Amino acid sequence: MTAQTSAWEERLLQQALPHLALHLPRSSQPIPSDPTLRRAYRHCARIAARHSRSFTWASALLPPAKRQAIRALYAFCRTTDDLVDRPQGEPTRQLEAWEQRLAHPDPDDPVPWAWADTRVRHAVPDAYARQLIHGVSRDLYQHRYETFADLAVYCYGVASTVGLMSMHIVGFAGPEAVPYAVKLGVALQLTNILRDVAEDYRNGRIYLPQAELAAFGLDETDLARGVVTPAWRAFMQMQIARNRRLYAEAWPGIRLLNPDGRLAIAAAADLYRAILDDIEAHDYDVFSRRAHIGTWAKVRRVARLWLLHK
Repeated sequence: MTAQTSAWEERLLQQALPHLALHLPRSSQPIPSDPTLRRAYRHCARIAARHSRSFTWASALLPPAKRQAIRALYAFCRTTDDLVDRPQGEPTRQLEAWEQRLAHPDPDDPVPWAWADTRVRHAVPDAYARQLIHGVSRDLYQHRYETFADLAVYCYGVASTVGLMSMHIVGFAGPEAVPYAVKLGVALQLTNILRDVAEDYRNGRIYLPQAELAAFGLDETDLARGVVTPAWRAFMQMQIARNRRLYAEAWPGIRLLNPDGRLAIAAAADLYRAILDDIEAHDYDVFSRRAHIGTWAKVRRVARLWLLHK
């Protein structure tokens, strides 16, 4: 099974493949017994629970050791993102200090301590973590993207890297899994972008490709007005169609993951993909509301996936 790739994907694979660790974690790994480390992992779990119910739902489907590792990954990513989006000082200096904390973890610094243990236990390449930090820092100096290919580079940095690190935690068959992980990361980030158009615009950022907006007769003034017009509907229909296609093309890669992690990754992808349904159901209005999936809808979707994967 081989994923078909386009020119923009080839560009991303050149960043991903050289750093791959051909390591398949054991299906069952012991949970650390060290009290300080256990406290650090619990702290990471609380961060995940506070910020993302969908992620918490999906990660609960993993075996305990992998569950705590994937939540440590989430806490690392969330903390990195917050240093740029919700800085308590000068973001560049904060990121530099954060990298130092990660390089020299301290038992009293729970996220770096748990993340360091996760990286060692699951052979997570440090290069992917560095790529994520670089990708997140792009928000400090780049606020517009001309083409989809340009945007895909950003999506790789902030999301495909997360997929690649998750893949090492869950376990994977070999290098053939990489294109699927990269593509799924882009799909997930595109869903974020389509859901958060209004919030991003208020923060001075437009991730929607400028050339594609122009092709539908749209520009920044349309985002400022926040009105659903026929042109906006047509634009969003095209964006959602491409986003769904990326999910569909990434989906076969789930079979290349370790069996005990397939349901969790499938659930994460499916719950995010459902956000596109909600955007459509509300006439592509991402200006006055934030698309979301209700609790019972999540229950139904996860139950359906469980029946398919059992």
